[in-house]
Amino acid sequence: MVHELWRRIERLGVRCAAAVARLWRRSLHFRVVVITVFLGTFVALGLGTYMYQRIGSGLTSRATNIAEQQALSQRDYAQSQFNNAPRTDIASLRAIGQQVAAPVTGTHPQEAGEQNDRVVIKRSPGNTFPSLGTFFTEAGDAQQIPAGLQSAVEKDPRHAQLQIATVRVDGKQVPAVIVGARIVIPNAGNYDFYLISPMSAESQMLGIVRTTFLLGGLALTLLLAGIAYLVTRMVVSPVRDAAHVSERLTAGALNERMQVTGEDDLARLATSFNAMADSLQRQIRQLEDLSQLQQRFTSDVSHELRTPLTTIRMASDMIHASRDDFAAPVARSAELLSRELDRFETLLTDLLEISRFDAGATATAHEPVDLRDVVARVVDGCESLAETQGVKLRMHSRREAVAPMDARRIERIVRNLVTNAIEHAEHKPVDITVAANNTAVAVAVRDYGVGLRPGDADQVFNRFWRADPARARTTGGTGLGLSISLEDARLHDGWLQAWGEPGNGACFRLTLPVRAGQPIVRSPVTLAPDDSSVGLAMPKGNSLTIGTRAAGASPAPTPPPTPTKGPGGGR
Repeated sequence: MVHELWRRIERLGVRCAAAVARLWRRSLHFRVVVITVFLGTFVALGLGTYMYQRIGSGLTSRATNIAEQQALSQRDYAQSQFNNAPRTDIASLRAIGQQVAAPVTGTHPQEAGEQNDRVVIKRSPGNTFPSLGTFFTEAGDAQQIPAGLQSAVEKDPRHAQLQIATVRVDGKQVPAVIVGARIVIPNAGNYDFYLISPMSAESQMLGIVRTTFLLGGLALTLLLAGIAYLVTRMVVSPVRDAAHVSERLTAGALNERMQVTGEDDLARLATSFNAMADSLQRQIRQLEDLSQLQQRFTSDVSHELRTPLTTIRMASDMIHASRDDFAAPVARSAELLSRELDRFETLLTDLLEISRFDAGATATAHEPVDLRDVVARVVDGCESLAETQGVKLRMHSRREAVAPMDARRIERIVRNLVTNAIEHAEHKPVDITVAANNTAVAVAVRDYGVGLRPGDADQVFNRFWRADPARARTTGGTGLGLSISLEDARLHDGWLQAWGEPGNGACFRLTLPVRAGQPIVRSPVTLAPDDSSVGLAMPKGNSLTIGTRAAGASPAPTPPPTPTKGPGGGR
């Protein structure tokens, strides 16, 4: 039971320590107050200790001087009593010794009537006269004389010797000043005279001073803590208000503003913050209006072009079907017209898809699908294009790769990546790798063609972007494929990553979580040629890594490859 109680106390202590550490990290107010209390305590302790030592030294020095004067006076009094004794027999001398050792009232400030100083008269070592015995004020005083003081008196009997020692007074141990000197008793020889002067009053005074310093230091520390709390609150409160308003602005409440009070620096900060918020609100609204205008324009144009395009398509199909009846130039024109109309229809379809993404009107239906089946369909569909370009498609599958996905959108992503690789492979093979681990499934499309130049990766997923504007599109791409792929990856909480190096080709990698809402720890497929840690090492060359997630989903860990360079869909 005791062990269990101790464990509970230990867990409580750990929780308290964790709470204090968390408060220390998060609260500037708490840190300032704690630091102020610590420094205030340190200063108060140091100053109090110094003053206490100075006061103690002063009281000790004063008590020592008074005790020394008192001892010399009492010694002279004792010597005169023995020298002026009418009779010098042993009995008479003992009576005088007892009289000299009677209780003595100290001359330094004491309570009225307190018997403070004590006298001890002992026979000196080496004295050959008949012994008179030891005279003392109270029993046991003779045993409290330090041996070191007795030796000092023996070595230098002409001068008074002084030592501070601890003696017992009324059952308590108190410091005392003990002064020793030599007297000569007629017909009795040398005797050592000692005066014990307890510093009871000084000890009591030091106790009062110590208590006063402790209470005063505690009061000063608490006062400093209160002052620090109030002063820090005056500064921290506007900062907290600014943080709160910033959070509200981030959440979309663009009308939030800070309250401005006074004309000090904090008021200037609030005014500047509000001016910044006003400027941001105006610019955001302008961008929103422009974005809505662009979205509406794209959507309207795409829809409006559908009707004339349908008519043109019907006419083109008729002309294309009769091209054998035309002269060679006209037949060639019919073929070009049909091909460009196909590309135009694809472009309109992509524009409509982009407009739906911009409007947030996309919807997905996720079902468990084996990514290998999706990739196999894409490879089968692209075989003829690969043969036309002289490119060999090589598919590598390590294990089953099942994950919830919208098969249509994922197939569109893979098709965009494969066709992009075929166009830039320069008649070299294209490797398509599918793999899975505990948290993710992935497909990587690797070509060994032109690669990318440094700086191209910043634009890789932009709409209508091309790495080399002079390079002709041989596969009829619209320039929107990678942009749509990026949006599709976001809808699946996935990663869409790219790597490239001039003359060494490029690699695109799509990674999807195996369970909805579960973050991806790492990709099961390598991205760069020297990426031996399975998607976690820094790739050699130019790379772009984009970790994407849908709105409201848990943020996925950002993979380590630095988002600096990468290949694009229109290289």
